[in-house]
Amino acid sequence: MQDPLMIGGVTLTSRLFIGTGKYSRNTLIPEVIARSGSQVITVALRRVDPQSKENIVSHIPSHMTLLPNTSGARTAEEAVRIARLARSAGLGNWVKIEVINDQKYLLPDNIETIRATEILAAEGFVVLPYMSPDLSAALRLKAAGAAAVMPLGAPIGSNRGLQTKELIRILISETDLPVIVDAGIGRPSEAAEAMEMGAAGVLLNTAIATAKDPLLMAEAFCEAVSAGRKAYLAGLGPVEETAAASSPLTGFLA
Repeated sequence: MQDPLMIGGVTLTSRLFIGTGKYSRNTLIPEVIARSGSQVITVALRRVDPQSKENIVSHIPSHMTLLPNTSGARTAEEAVRIARLARSAGLGNWVKIEVINDQKYLLPDNIETIRATEILAAEGFVVLPYMSPDLSAALRLKAAGAAAVMPLGAPIGSNRGLQTKELIRILISETDLPVIVDAGIGRPSEAAEAMEMGAAGVLLNTAIATAKDPLLMAEAFCEAVSAGRKAYLAGLGPVEETAAASSPLTGFLA
């Protein structure tokens, strides 16, 4: 089935985006990528050190689209600086904006995120902002030049699933930007549910990296995202309040 996702002029056949953190060893990353089928991977700039044997980028195959994130930024200005450094370091022009002041729940600051998006989009970056799911903020991010919006399903790294499901559903319904659910998804069934709702993709890290078998879990998420997307395209049947027989209940003995 041909169902590509277009972002920033790049055609993606996989709708599963993955991360690079929390693995027991970085050498797992290439096989996780292969098992997941992912084509986009996010990495924090502070983990990129060309002089180190543990430079995370050295474990990422060249065919992957890098999505540097601005982890650690607390203001729009800090996020912009990190994004510019990432591009100067040869990591491309995609960037995941993360502006976070809250250190307990790590919830994004939508106002600062919008400011950073406007600046970086004007400089030619493909901006994918991590955001709290709010329709007004999503529309402002679109006007600022975002290539997609990335609302959280639950707090980062919590594996709590789609706690913001109804708000994400509104974003999917009311904006024509790709909606990529980012953060909080812990089970393949939750990734499938997000895709069934009409999400354009899912980004996750902790659910794979902290699984007992990360490689098998990467496969599971690959299949779940694909299944959820197919279900959305097929059109889910209506939900009824009462039973509705599949076959006639009258006339059998007449």
